[in-house]
Amino acid sequence: MEKALLVTVKFKNERNNWSFEDIAQEMEELAATAGAEAFDNITCFPEKPTANLFIGKGKAEEIGLLCQEEKIEVVIFSADLSGTQQRNLEDVIGIKVIDRTQLILDIFAKHAHSPEGKMQVELAQLQYLLPRLIGKGLILSRTGGGIGTSGPGETRLEVDRRRIRKKIDRLQEDLKNYSLHRKTMRKRRRENTVPTVALVGYTNAGKSTLINTLTEANQVVANSLFTTLDTASKMLQLPNGENIIISDTVGFLNSLPHHLIEAFKATLEEVVEADLLVHVLDITHPRLNEHAAAVFTVLKEIGAGEKPMITALNKIDLVEDPAKLERLKHDFNNPVLISAKLKNNLGLLLEEIQKNFSGRMEKFQILVSHKRMDLVDLFYREGKVEDIQYVQEGIKIKVSLPKILAEKLLHSKDMVIQSS
Repeated sequence: MEKALLVTVKFKNERNNWSFEDIAQEMEELAATAGAEAFDNITCFPEKPTANLFIGKGKAEEIGLLCQEEKIEVVIFSADLSGTQQRNLEDVIGIKVIDRTQLILDIFAKHAHSPEGKMQVELAQLQYLLPRLIGKGLILSRTGGGIGTSGPGETRLEVDRRRIRKKIDRLQEDLKNYSLHRKTMRKRRRENTVPTVALVGYTNAGKSTLINTLTEANQVVANSLFTTLDTASKMLQLPNGENIIISDTVGFLNSLPHHLIEAFKATLEEVVEADLLVHVLDITHPRLNEHAAAVFTVLKEIGAGEKPMITALNKIDLVEDPAKLERLKHDFNNPVLISAKLKNNLGLLLEEIQKNFSGRMEKFQILVSHKRMDLVDLFYREGKVEDIQYVQEGIKIKVSLPKILAEKLLHSKDMVIQSS
């Protein structure tokens, strides 16, 4: 575990709904998730950033002395630094300096497991690295490991812009193929009339716990930021028997760097193409409203800001004040109070999801030939069977089915279908 010094910066005229304390606290959470041992969190309130050091030279020298005395291994800034600022700070301070984006990328690199997830992280890292190559020389050859070094590997050692650009082009092409595959899968789902629901929310809000509870998806769950980067899509049956596809997606973050959003566009397409969003919020978090605002900012940026949405106010099992729960119900649009962990009110959540797809299902009475048990299996799989009787002339079934599926079956010679 690296010994880190955090430097939280907020400029005096900076417009930001987040308080300085909130920014500092989230930096500590990010550093801990990356595996750093935070020695201290230094605060800076400069008038404006300087071109060469971002902060004043006196402050940078003060940080350098502290790092020398306390044997600090890495300094982590709460804001993004230019390549020049980063190089100059390392010269003055004397040790490795990384910024917020590099810290987030390091966390992403540790948590990406699927081939697509790893490619998206590598693409984002290379896009971050490319404009910082000029004049960096061997500083990129950080073979000692630690925070800020997880990622592309050899490309960091070579410092070859042309090779990196080629690698970026190749990764973008590979991710485009993944995107085409996703589009093909979505097209098939539409043809089969399966609605799609995407879980969205701030990182660590409980999305993975929710999809695990609803579908046994086996998503990794931990009390840390960005535990899950890889999208999981699972089939889920609603109370009326209709099947939907529900997807867990990468968690959002305040001021998520734009190029990270670009790199994860293929994954976030699941959000853009979904028929309904379920916004999962951790109601125990002191920055609940700020988290909600950050999620809406990202949704607007990717073109999903106007999607139909249900708000799942999660972790009610940790709130002892019933009055607080009542207040929260009035603060958010279309809210459902739940505990994903303890399965509280998940039936209510499913009913709210079902309401958004009302009119898609219809009740039928069907007589099926004895030799077509495959149709009986289909009705159980795609609908909700309410009654079934085996009689001499066939199998009588009362079932709720998607209307489009029923229309496809109308011309079957082995069954008689009529509205109930």
